[in-house]
Amino acid sequence: MSVERLRVLRELADRGTVAAVAEALSMTPSAVSQQLKVLAREAGVALLEPDGRRVRLTDAGRALVVRADEVLAAMERAATEMASYRGSPRGQVRVALFPSGAALLLPRVLAELAGSGVEVVARDEDVPSSEVPRLLADYDVVLTHRDERSPSITGPRVASRLLMREPIDVAVAAGHRLAGKGAVVPGELADETWISVRSGFPVDDVLRSIATITGVQPRIAQRLIEFSVIEALVASGYGVALMPRHAVRHPDLVMLRLAGVRAARVYDLATRPHAEQRPAVAAVLAAFRSAAERATAEPS
Repeated sequence: MSVERLRVLRELADRGTVAAVAEALSMTPSAVSQQLKVLAREAGVALLEPDGRRVRLTDAGRALVVRADEVLAAMERAATEMASYRGSPRGQVRVALFPSGAALLLPRVLAELAGSGVEVVARDEDVPSSEVPRLLADYDVVLTHRDERSPSITGPRVASRLLMREPIDVAVAAGHRLAGKGAVVPGELADETWISVRSGFPVDDVLRSIATITGVQPRIAQRLIEFSVIEALVASGYGVALMPRHAVRHPDLVMLRLAGVRAARVYDLATRPHAEQRPAVAAVLAAFRSAAERATAEPS
């Protein structure tokens, strides 16, 4: 089987449509379809089946995608071994990060890698962890976050590594009735108006836990994705919010520890399986680990 045809099949598994594969690989849709037909003949089994106006992978197609990952990883390892004879790890590593995690860790990562020959090309991508496999079609490393009670996204096509744990606190305005307390229990928050994030993100998972404990459905006035906007609204007295401890920047907020409920998000680093065997990717992963250790060691 052709390695390039296996790459086309993997792209279809990642991107979902022939048109998207064609755009990603700078091919025409008809050329993509032809490559997939040839691959099916080589495999001797149907790899695709109709799904409305599109196509989807058969069970055999999904099984072959897993093997394609292994073959393409082996090709990268071979290239890496040759590169190792030419000197230190070098090259470009594409990294996706959620914004608050990027603000905390990316400056440290770039400082760690300065002068190493490894170039990090970073983009902000804030999606639920369930969407990380889609991001790995375009990135070598994805920094994502999830509620600490949620399962790891490690699977046949994703390798996920726990990087750090970040507590989630309650943010209130300086004049709020609870501002003088160092910590609060969920029952004290039952009547509050909340400024929260979109559903599916770790902070919202903790808010749902509070609802379970108190038996009161939270009154959510706004759902926003940008923490700086949430902070501004809370500081102005429009509600209270749950905030990851290291993400807080607003000087007029009072942060309260949340007692009686597991309240934290964890950071994961996701790659394709075996990606760390490429020295440049391994260097980036190591830089993230070092950055996380320093971030969590600093007083909040």
